[in-house]
Amino acid sequence: MSTVRDSHQLTAKRLAAGTVALGAAAFGYASGIERRHFVLRTAELPVLAPGARPMRVLHVSDLHMLPGQRAKQRWVAALDRLDPDLVVNTGDNLAHPKAVPAVLRALGPLLERPGLFVFGSNDYYAPKPKNPARYLMPRGKKKRIHGKKLPWRDLRAAFLEHGWQDLTHVRRTLTVGGQTVFAAGLDDPHLRRDRYGEIAGPAEAATLRLGVTHSPEPRILDPFAADGYDLVLAGHTHGGQLRIPGIGALVTNCELDRSRARGASRWGAHMWLHVSAGLGTSPYAPARFACPPEATLLTLVERGGTTTKTTKATPRKAPRAIR
Repeated sequence: MSTVRDSHQLTAKRLAAGTVALGAAAFGYASGIERRHFVLRTAELPVLAPGARPMRVLHVSDLHMLPGQRAKQRWVAALDRLDPDLVVNTGDNLAHPKAVPAVLRALGPLLERPGLFVFGSNDYYAPKPKNPARYLMPRGKKKRIHGKKLPWRDLRAAFLEHGWQDLTHVRRTLTVGGQTVFAAGLDDPHLRRDRYGEIAGPAEAATLRLGVTHSPEPRILDPFAADGYDLVLAGHTHGGQLRIPGIGALVTNCELDRSRARGASRWGAHMWLHVSAGLGTSPYAPARFACPPEATLLTLVERGGTTTKTTKATPRKAPRAIR
């Protein structure tokens, strides 16, 4: 009996040791490899007015940039080779008080193209150390913790100087490749800074009617859909950041359901939603698992079709992933 008991104890110890080793390997991969494995996601969405020519929109979000992240800066700058017609930035660019020059290095070539932007919570406030378990807590039970104020006004001034347009609580019409885009945006719903009443009303006729927000909260997606927008772009979720193969995102860090944490989905009968998994993480939670950092090249086509396959494959013109 003693021999059997000793054998069971040895097996239990080996299982425990194996579990610890597997967990350590997974954490090492998530924090040391995957969070630096940048990928380009592509998708085709049928959202343009009938008869419109295809439009290429580069969606970037959640850079969470630190001054020394040179590889990320080079990779993002190389996205200019994709030759997008329009660039849309859905916020959370900063992660450090001195990161504005780093963000401008990353986006430099893209700032010469037509661009739209809104800001997120991590443009306004620096990240702070937090208990990692908070990430898995229901949102309503989390106490909001703000860090020091970040120089978002400097970043905004630089974007505006280069010709990008701030969509915070405004409605604008612009011409992109000879086609009209009617766009409206909100301040960050995650911080409850959104005031949809300032942009409420039917979207004006255009080739594309575009909504832009940082956090994809259902309470603001519903009025965008009711006002006739074709597409809303958002970020914030990091795609869940930690995903389980076969299950997907564990959380979205907002009220959006987990099935929509990353990529394109329908919202109502008419509107499409695209949520970027983003290009960074908080410096205090530097890990991604089954959810590599990404930018997305959206090919928009006329309504009446269906989406083509969405993929993380890197097309020939795209920059190679930098590890």
